[in-house]
Amino acid sequence: MVALQRNLWVALVSIIGILGAFSCTVDGVPRRILLDTDVDTDDFFALLYLLKLNRSEFELEAVTINTNAWTDAGHAVNQIYDILYMMDRDDIPVGVGGEGGILENGTILPNVGGYLPMIEQGLSTAGYCRYRQAIPIGLGGRLDIDSNFGIRKAFLPQGNRKYSPLQQPTAQQVLINKISAGPISVFLIGAHTNFAIFLMSNPHLKKNIEHIYVMGGGVRSKNPTGCCPSNSTSTCQPQQCGDPGNLFTDYTSNPYAEFNVFGDPFAAYKVIHSGIPVTLVPLDATNTIPISQEFFDTFEQSQGTYEAQYCFQSLKMARDTWFDDQFYTSYFMWDSFTSGVAVSIMKYGHNNNGENEFAVMEYMNITVVTSNQPYGISDGLNPFFNGLKVPKFHLKKGGVHSGHVQTGLRDPFCIVKNSKGKCKDGYTEETTGPESVRVLVATRAKPNRDGKSPLDREFFRSFLDVLNNPLQTGRFNFTTQFPYYKQVLYKPDLRTKKLGKPVIFDMDMSAGDFIALFYLLKVPMEVIDLKAILVSPTGWANAATIDIIYDMLHMMGRDDIPVGLGKVFALNQSDAIFSAVGDCKYVKAIPHGSGGLLDSDTLYGLARTLPRSPRRYTAENSKKFGAPRDTDHPELRQPLALEIWDSVVSSLKPRSKITILTNGPLTNLANIILANATASHFIQDVYIVGGHINRSISDRGNVFTILSNRYAELNMFLDPLAAKKVFDSDINVTLIPLGVQRRISLFSKVLKGLDKTERTPEAQFVHRLLSRLGRLKKNNHRYYHMDIFLGEVLGAVILAGDHSSLKPTFSIKPIKVFAEGVESKDGYTYIENAGKSVKLLENVDPRAFYDLFSQQLGNEKQSAVIGSFDDQKRMWSTPSNRTKNSS
Repeated sequence: MVALQRNLWVALVSIIGILGAFSCTVDGVPRRILLDTDVDTDDFFALLYLLKLNRSEFELEAVTINTNAWTDAGHAVNQIYDILYMMDRDDIPVGVGGEGGILENGTILPNVGGYLPMIEQGLSTAGYCRYRQAIPIGLGGRLDIDSNFGIRKAFLPQGNRKYSPLQQPTAQQVLINKISAGPISVFLIGAHTNFAIFLMSNPHLKKNIEHIYVMGGGVRSKNPTGCCPSNSTSTCQPQQCGDPGNLFTDYTSNPYAEFNVFGDPFAAYKVIHSGIPVTLVPLDATNTIPISQEFFDTFEQSQGTYEAQYCFQSLKMARDTWFDDQFYTSYFMWDSFTSGVAVSIMKYGHNNNGENEFAVMEYMNITVVTSNQPYGISDGLNPFFNGLKVPKFHLKKGGVHSGHVQTGLRDPFCIVKNSKGKCKDGYTEETTGPESVRVLVATRAKPNRDGKSPLDREFFRSFLDVLNNPLQTGRFNFTTQFPYYKQVLYKPDLRTKKLGKPVIFDMDMSAGDFIALFYLLKVPMEVIDLKAILVSPTGWANAATIDIIYDMLHMMGRDDIPVGLGKVFALNQSDAIFSAVGDCKYVKAIPHGSGGLLDSDTLYGLARTLPRSPRRYTAENSKKFGAPRDTDHPELRQPLALEIWDSVVSSLKPRSKITILTNGPLTNLANIILANATASHFIQDVYIVGGHINRSISDRGNVFTILSNRYAELNMFLDPLAAKKVFDSDINVTLIPLGVQRRISLFSKVLKGLDKTERTPEAQFVHRLLSRLGRLKKNNHRYYHMDIFLGEVLGAVILAGDHSSLKPTFSIKPIKVFAEGVESKDGYTYIENAGKSVKLLENVDPRAFYDLFSQQLGNEKQSAVIGSFDDQKRMWSTPSNRTKNSS
């Protein structure tokens, strides 16, 4: 009976689709759509909604990813690939990033990646977070969006498409290819950087763009959140209540902007003023379609497809981790609602009044504010004009772009004592005169035509119907993708082993750190007892990259090793008012694109070849640890670095102490010292990979993106205050500086050594990674710094001890670290009589290092228990998937 009902439903939907197709195609050709997204939670709701539409009516042609807002490029692109794989749409191209730049005169080079707002874009993908710093980095922000609260890896199947260095199509390539092919509508549901750059670089292709649909801005909107209840006492202070915007982290400076437009106000201005018809779905409308409890409850009972399940699980986790008890009045259907309004308008044939099923429309004359009055008076803070004889992009002196541009959180210019902030950057403001553009604007969501339905908005019904439509549905999720999937944890039996010295590895997840981790896992347990790993997301990778550590430990049979996540800001960089956001004064030195965060977050395209661990980051949380409520599985909560430290200390045997190896910024170690005055009593030695003792004027450091800083090394520069705190402490420090690292950084030598070893899975993986790094360094200038990562392995080799063949030489020097807030000097490590006495590694035998490194990785003892994701797929695809050493 169920099968019969399903078949009747499929037939009915097919008939309706065929009849409907006649009303919204042009000469029998479906409407073409390109989606530009920042891959926030509601963004993939919109994506899945579009993928479910009748393809004879609407054809999603491509997805481009906005990389300067709520997600990071490497995590976002792989999530999109996995969603498309689930939906059997590997035919849809995905564009992300690019290495082009913008010259000082405004010339836009090919393939600008959109990692930075246009006002900050130079010739590199490294740069300042002027607007993006308003977005939280950790919990409730980019960490949770990058990982989709931990649901992404647990649910989405993994196909063959993935990011790969220099092979990934760029956003501009995909835009040009698809828009060149013919008439198309563009949906913008993130910041507008990608599309503005396209329009400015390809004016001849504007004719192919039929319409632009934008989710963003607030025109006449009044924020319904942050208001005092009607029965509240006089002590209640309204927050962003009634503001036009929704910058909940920065409304005291800018109460006018909405996040998508604020992400790049100048780009949004160029889009709105492009001359192409624009429909705007701003906060005015989305504020009238909050996720109601009735919708949530109905959705919970309406999960008939994999895509509906993925969306509901994501929405539920967003609710369960919401920061207060106002979720149902604070979380809105932003991007999915915009997609519904857009396709409904397209279905009705773009009539003049924007008639559609879901929203009330009105024409308004608006502009996008990009700077603040007074105009034309230089304060040295507007890069479009500062020091330029001819303003960038030939902008008008004294024009609307020439005023004060908000510099970041708590910009003093924007703060008005005892009043709302006055900055309007990113405000979609109603106006008249030459700056005004006539735009079709959604003003409110339409009520459900069925007054008896618990769903009070018409779009609620459509959204659930479309997601649960059995046509064009997802094929499987991660577990049902494999007929014999079994979740297994691999843990060694340590009961009969005499374990070596307790060690904690503190890493920032650079490529070199992962190679060093492999080495530590290969050192006999009788020599090193690796107790824990601490992760510092203040360096080469974003916090969600912690999942690669879990996968690597799973591969090596060490699911017993705990992993603690450190604070997401360097010392004194988090905001004093709202600690979830903060400055990027130092981490801005890391490129966002090639050779930087994009590659670190994907381990240069190789992370997805590792076996998939059941352990992963998850947003699951507990009131015990300060969360507003328990989620469904609080036992899966991601532990923090300080919690792991306390746990390891409490488990030490009497008179035992911990040896620490740090391969990144010293943020975690400094926070341990700051949190516990007796921390040094439990530390035997600290091996620090980093710092640079320059021997001559030409002996430069490696902060290669900050040209004014000649002598600092990146690990010290990325958190100089933390480094100073450690070097001012009474901890025993052995420093492995940049100079000696450079002596063992020849790819050809280490690869030659690995060629001679036994081909263990870990040796093969490291060989493949180092081969890729060496090839990239040789062939593309964006990767010329790759030898930095090979040198980082030296700390693990030195810590392991018993290396007479290495012939290491040490000296004792008084060392200090400069940390005074001066960009050109911070992180500089120098010798001074008043400094801390540090054991300084001066030299090693390079040939012995290469031999020792390769021999250890090739040793068959303590080798991988599962070699790769391909091995897992084979195991899960055959009936006999019993494995040894499992628990």
